[in-house]
Amino acid sequence: MKMDDTIFLFLCTLLVWLMTPGLSLFYGGLVQSRNVLNTVMQSMAAMIIVTFIWITVGFSLSFGTGNQVIGDFEFIGLQHVGFVINEQLSPHIPLALFMLFQMMFCTIAISILSGSIAERMKFIPFIIFILVWVVLIYSPVAHWVWGGGWIQQLDALDYAGGTVVHITSGVSGLILAIMLGKNKDTEKIQPHNLLITLIGGILVWIGWYGFNTGSAYAFNNIALISFVNTVIAASGGAFSWLVIEYIMTRKLSLLGLLSGVLAGLVAITPAAGYVNYVNAYIISMIGGVVCYIVINVIKEKYKYNDTLDAFGIHGAGGVVGAVLTGVFQSKEVNPDIINGFIYNGYLHTVLIQLSAVVVVVIYTIVLTWIIGKVLQKYTPLAITKEENERGLDQLVHGEKAYFYGELNKLNKRY
Repeated sequence: MKMDDTIFLFLCTLLVWLMTPGLSLFYGGLVQSRNVLNTVMQSMAAMIIVTFIWITVGFSLSFGTGNQVIGDFEFIGLQHVGFVINEQLSPHIPLALFMLFQMMFCTIAISILSGSIAERMKFIPFIIFILVWVVLIYSPVAHWVWGGGWIQQLDALDYAGGTVVHITSGVSGLILAIMLGKNKDTEKIQPHNLLITLIGGILVWIGWYGFNTGSAYAFNNIALISFVNTVIAASGGAFSWLVIEYIMTRKLSLLGLLSGVLAGLVAITPAAGYVNYVNAYIISMIGGVVCYIVINVIKEKYKYNDTLDAFGIHGAGGVVGAVLTGVFQSKEVNPDIINGFIYNGYLHTVLIQLSAVVVVVIYTIVLTWIIGKVLQKYTPLAITKEENERGLDQLVHGEKAYFYGELNKLNKRY
């Protein structure tokens, strides 16, 4: 065990933890003022629910030895998880710290997913859904990719969760959004407070440095490369997004800048420790353009209600990043991998990445649909007309984020 690596990952874990409350604020500013607390609660409640599932069965199903499909119950209830290392999973750091770092990944995946159904799904069914989602979707995919499963055996690469976190959450969010039906209000809802969104976006941006850099699990050359690539990618995604936004609308929006930053960060996530700096910028720029097109062209054409574009940024960006990893991966950057398409001219690495993406997408679609349909048999998923009109904050949580009426009364009195 190396103490410098342990301290390094301890700090990275705290940064990744920050991403969930950050994303809750990012989403909270984008919804209507009467639903902001409900939107924030979806992310914050995820922290509570994921912790419970992760320490009981989630970590064991994800990283227990098991077979190539699912982990066993080796770590159920966190037995055998402590300060000692695990040669396969955490050779440089305590296994308990590795477990916590991975728990943060699962938590942010739930927070991402909530963006697709914000303001539209009942709170209790959402909580039940994520309980089942962690066990049936996230944990198996995490095992496939990182826990010794078939995708890892295939030598498909996912450095920090492009497939495990972003594709699963984005695709599940899209399927849930479709199952909830189209919003009867055809007018596009405008963000109620972009300054809250800005603050949340900054927290997510900072947290992403721990998300990608910590995935090296050691304070080494790969950690530094992934850190630099993450800084580069945030700017690359924002740059390409703003360029295409200006071409299409003749405007440069703050929300566009933040969305581009997230698109670039998502796109580089599976490749951060495997590509050089120039290629990281290329990947992020492609990610920014593709995500913009998915959100502003494809979504508008097909009219699916991905409320806060969780699929448009995380699902689409995750697919782009995963596939482009096979194009740009470099043995010179990371000696543990083989060269990608641009270095050897063979499509082998691209096809491996594409195969993993296709299977994960199909698996996520099918399981999300099944979970949703079973839930619909027992309880409605979509909010009612009254809940939509009166707002979820007051009806569901008994609270308000703002007190405009009371302030107006005070102003009139004085």
